[in-house]
Amino acid sequence: MRIPSIVFIQLIMPVVLLNGQSLTNSNLPIVIITTDGGVSITDEPKVPASMKIIYRGPGQRNYVSDKNNPSYLNYNGRIAIELRGSTSQTRPKKCYGFTTRQENNLTNNNVSLLGMPEENDWVLGGMVFDPALIRDYLCHNLSRRIGEYSSRTAYCEVIINNDYKGLYILQEKIKADDNRVDVIKIQPTDNSLPALSGGFITKADKTTGGDPVAWTMYSWIGYTISYIHHMPEPEDVTAQQNSYIKGEFLKLETAAKNYNSSKVNGYPSIIDIPSFIDFMIMNELASNADAYTYSTFFHKDRNGKLRAGPLWDLDLTYGNDLFMSGFDRSKTNVWQFQDGGNDGSKFWRDLFKNSDYRCYFSKRWNELTATGQPLHRDSIHAFVDQTAALIGEAVSRDYQRWSITGSFSERITALKSFISDRITWMTANIGSYAACNSISLPQLVITRIMYHPPAIPLLPDDEFEFLEITNNGSNTVDMTGVYFLGTGFVYQFPPGFRLGPGSPVVLASNANAFLVAYGFQPFGQFTQHLSNSSEHLVLADAFGNVIDNVHYSDSAPWPDTDGNGYYLKLIDTDLDNSLASSWLASDETITSVSELAAENSMIIYPNPASDVVTVYTRSPVMNIRIYDLQGRQRMAADNVPGKHAMDICRLAEGIYIVEVITPSGSCFNKMVKN
Repeated sequence: MRIPSIVFIQLIMPVVLLNGQSLTNSNLPIVIITTDGGVSITDEPKVPASMKIIYRGPGQRNYVSDKNNPSYLNYNGRIAIELRGSTSQTRPKKCYGFTTRQENNLTNNNVSLLGMPEENDWVLGGMVFDPALIRDYLCHNLSRRIGEYSSRTAYCEVIINNDYKGLYILQEKIKADDNRVDVIKIQPTDNSLPALSGGFITKADKTTGGDPVAWTMYSWIGYTISYIHHMPEPEDVTAQQNSYIKGEFLKLETAAKNYNSSKVNGYPSIIDIPSFIDFMIMNELASNADAYTYSTFFHKDRNGKLRAGPLWDLDLTYGNDLFMSGFDRSKTNVWQFQDGGNDGSKFWRDLFKNSDYRCYFSKRWNELTATGQPLHRDSIHAFVDQTAALIGEAVSRDYQRWSITGSFSERITALKSFISDRITWMTANIGSYAACNSISLPQLVITRIMYHPPAIPLLPDDEFEFLEITNNGSNTVDMTGVYFLGTGFVYQFPPGFRLGPGSPVVLASNANAFLVAYGFQPFGQFTQHLSNSSEHLVLADAFGNVIDNVHYSDSAPWPDTDGNGYYLKLIDTDLDNSLASSWLASDETITSVSELAAENSMIIYPNPASDVVTVYTRSPVMNIRIYDLQGRQRMAADNVPGKHAMDICRLAEGIYIVEVITPSGSCFNKMVKN
């Protein structure tokens, strides 16, 4: 009878020891979750709970005893929480996804957690396959450092229903949002172009939670890659939307297979090359064993190109793999897209084999790994050391909680050694970038930016945004494939458009609104809107070579053009337009021919006006037309002198467009009637 007793004690003792791990204070934020009624958290449906985040601020210690002290609570409210992951759910330590909710437990609550932008969908990543507890955090941070969006991250220690769960990463869930994947959210009614063109978020992945496979593609070694809709939800995708987004991938497959580098119909016309290169660089640097086949996201904005990313699920990297299952694929001397074990869809290998693509891949790699750059060995090592120092205390508790053996410091040393060897191997095997190192770029300059038009009654002010680009060179420029990099502001010039020397071209947010306001059609209409606060506009050629870039702001030292009727105007096209001092605030009339405004020197005064307005131009004779914002003519005066007073008492209060017609042409300006 004693033997069963001993067996019983041996079975329960580890549980007692594990659950006995306590947490009283930490140098990291402390997350305390209490489910309603103490119910267990399941993989759907989400269960209601309360959550508190104790955080005193950078460099401060946090105490569980402060859980009822509002001064130290970063969050104190309702959530709905569930288990996350597929294979990770088989591990003792779990990963969680949660939604911040309002007190009614139904309405989502957009909040900022630990300094991240406001949202309602969040993830607590347990790093369950990474004994160093650093790889996910490292990859996301490096990705952001090279300029790509990647989930923001914050280490924390977690207690659920009074049970210490260990060290976690609080991070943003991948979704469409201005501060996450900045694409338009496509609606079920968007089934014809241009609305059909986006935005989408799609992933190559294993199926979890019953998500249906939208389509499959083949790898070079013959197995199928499953593609799943992420946004919109699979159950909301229409047949037209599924066909369109699948078609974009098939076009990419064909273009890559044929090594088609044409700006008109090759892969440069389909994909945002810099995003694909950065995605591959980050996965290859990490030697990600799951890359290209699982947790591989893509996104596409309306009227935009297909983009790779963001990164996700990065535990099996930097020499780590599912060793308990016999896998050992994350090596320093392999390309994961062709011989790492999960090589993904054929287009990844075909892109790399294309001489143009590979040249730009090599160029970007050598830029990022140069001394002082984010992917230089010393830069990464310093970040790893800094992170290890930050989490070392919590790692000890996590190891004890989950019975993880081995040395944390030795794992960090091995990680750094892997990084050094990996950088050396990739640099030696990536090839030359001489052919694309000195590309001749057109002298295109962003010369005007109306990012925050004044408020107009009954009309959205952002409909009147515009942007002007000028050819500052002496040769005509073929604008085929020229586009704006990134997300949040989308435009790509159509094939065949040529811009003469010294000539401007105007793009507008709404072509019809622009016509009403300025009297001529803009060349094109961009998608999404310019930010009213700050935006980085990067004009590039079809391969992503940067032609011009401006990062404007609504605060000093930038001129004040924030909703006051003025726009940013470059003082001289030969100035550096990346500097605020090169710009001024202007309300100069925009015309279809730049010289026209200067020749006519149209002046309206007073403006605003109540009874009488005087219109002046250098021309001795002119005709005057006054239109409302719907384009209807309200007043006219023919064959009047170059200075003419008009009685506007009968006009209703509002904004009008004044057209002056002279022998040399027409010009337009706004007039406000009080």
